[in-house]
Amino acid sequence: MRTALVIGTGLIGTSAALALAGRGIQVHLADHDPAQARTAAARGAGTDQPPEGQVDLAIVAVPPAHVAATLADAIRGDLARGYLDVASVKGGPRRELEALGADLTAYLGTHPMAGRERNGPLAATADLFEGRPWVLTPTGDTDTEVLNLALELVALCRAVPVVMDADAHDRAVALVSHTPQLVSSMVAARLRDADETAVRLCGQGIRDVTRIAASDPRMWIDILSANPGPVADVLAGLAADLDETVRALRALDSADEDKRIDGASGIEDVLRRGNAGRSRVPGKHGAAPAVYETVTVLIGDQPGELARIFADAGRAGVNIEDVRIEHATNQQAGLIQLMVEPGAVSSLAATLRDRGWSVRQ
Repeated sequence: MRTALVIGTGLIGTSAALALAGRGIQVHLADHDPAQARTAAARGAGTDQPPEGQVDLAIVAVPPAHVAATLADAIRGDLARGYLDVASVKGGPRRELEALGADLTAYLGTHPMAGRERNGPLAATADLFEGRPWVLTPTGDTDTEVLNLALELVALCRAVPVVMDADAHDRAVALVSHTPQLVSSMVAARLRDADETAVRLCGQGIRDVTRIAASDPRMWIDILSANPGPVADVLAGLAADLDETVRALRALDSADEDKRIDGASGIEDVLRRGNAGRSRVPGKHGAAPAVYETVTVLIGDQPGELARIFADAGRAGVNIEDVRIEHATNQQAGLIQLMVEPGAVSSLAATLRDRGWSVRQ
């Protein structure tokens, strides 16, 4: 691949353009809002001038509702040797494109499993896709050259290709992406009218659960409108669990001992099923989940403190597998949780204490 056309210069389109341009590909940028394309170009993502001839690959990065029409126009205009989209749903756009009479041999639906709470070209980064799954949904009609171009794109963006059926992909993202977004938003919505005293008690748990609730509602309306059935199916199962959990909690509040025992059993069931589901989430680098132990350290909120604690962990010969920071309320300090292999806990804690850190047990 030597040339590419990116149609749609939001977060995903501009990030892909930045990655390609950074690896020597001549990238052309187009957007229904020319100012957005100019912004992406100013960031080094390519040029907002149209290509003089056919490019190797056209990447359509527009909202799902506009994918099929945009692709059909590009294919009719013979803009590229191959065409793909990066929308977060795959089955619907392909069926719409087929209904429009487009030649599907030159098209491949894809979905990079990466994103941020912010959108637009200013939020884009060239490394957004590094190490992340990038789903490809070829069919028997897909031209081999187009599949190879898509694989080259994924490699240039340093992502990991995953081949799936389009409808299976849509059911999967309904479970692991779309439903979590709605659940996060619903939990965060409880905070809107909550008493200020309660909100001040927010800790890391509520921050974790509500992080993605900061996402752009307009973007998510577009996504959910393209995949409503599978998301509704997942939510229906979740609603049944919620109903049973409410029933169990009411039973726990009963004066009847048998009802309390039954309620406790119901709560334990949902918690244990949650444990089982969480254990299936892939671990580091996509490997099987690993069990780490935590060393918790009090850390000041000053420049250089994180670098210093990581350097001290390095002196102990310990690899930090994961890290979390919980900020203290009304204090310029917080607790940093260093996740390490179980056998490394004692040596890391001892080294950090020797280096003057306050290690919490």
